[in-house]
Amino acid sequence: MVSKVEGIDPRELQSLQLYLNEYRQQSEIFSQQLALLEEGRVEALAAIDAIHGIKESSGDTVLLQIGGGVSLRARIEEPERVLLNIGAEVVVERSSEEAVEYLKDRLTEMDASAKKVIETLDQLKYQMNEIARRLEAGYQQYQMQQARPIQGEESG
Repeated sequence: MVSKVEGIDPRELQSLQLYLNEYRQQSEIFSQQLALLEEGRVEALAAIDAIHGIKESSGDTVLLQIGGGVSLRARIEEPERVLLNIGAEVVVERSSEEAVEYLKDRLTEMDASAKKVIETLDQLKYQMNEIARRLEAGYQQYQMQQARPIQGEESG
């Protein structure tokens, strides 16, 4: 901790600044990870709603989004069976109920992961604030050290 007024080492201040920059980068990475988790949550919730909506509108025409703001009218031949991507480019056929349960389990996992990421971000922010506080105190003390010889010369 930078507490001594005498002997403030500029290298310590530089080191603290490097730590602060590193923590900022880590914080940005975790913030991006949190955004990806939230995006995954939104997609899973939308998929659950879509599965329920398709089951309720059996035989009716639905809008199928194909990307780029383009949709097609389509009829779902088997609303009770869905193709489910379970990761690593593996797709399995499941009942719509099994797919909803899978998605709910994924939501639970994403919520737990998001909680851990938020805790890590909070720790990083606390550490960043502590380092910033130490840096500020160190810079003030360093400036006081630099000003002392000038004040001594003026009074002598």
